[in-house]
Amino acid sequence: MTILVADGDRPREGGPDRKEVEVAVGVLVRKDGAFLLTSRPEGKVYAGYWEFPGGKVEAGETVEQALRRELIEEIGVTIGAVHPWRVERVDYPHALVRLNFCKVFEWEGQLHMHEGQACAWQQLPVDVKPVLPGTVPVLQWFAQERGHAGPTHAEA
Repeated sequence: MTILVADGDRPREGGPDRKEVEVAVGVLVRKDGAFLLTSRPEGKVYAGYWEFPGGKVEAGETVEQALRRELIEEIGVTIGAVHPWRVERVDYPHALVRLNFCKVFEWEGQLHMHEGQACAWQQLPVDVKPVLPGTVPVLQWFAQERGHAGPTHAEA
């Protein structure tokens, strides 16, 4: 599996032997094909960048358990079936992450951004920016699935 290097000109915290962080990511898709992106809240690394919601898998959790917990904590929804989709490794300056992207087509509850972040339902090409580097491959996967030939996102 290849590693996507984000901001390769910046030093890596923790050096070359740092531990990989397991992350569960929810790709919520409505019936009309729109998908949910949320902005990273103030005070977090890459604040203001747009991404799919999710978070770290805690010790003893499966990816699905972590995703269910994170989406309740972050955006206030209880999800139905989790469909594991793809895995992408991203080497950010602040962390080496393994992003477990899962599609979700059913959820209950109203979206509520508990961390003060923004949210937007998007189609290709997305019109929110900047997009977090680890989100870009997902937009490309959607483009492949949907036969979308143009750009997937606006540049920062």
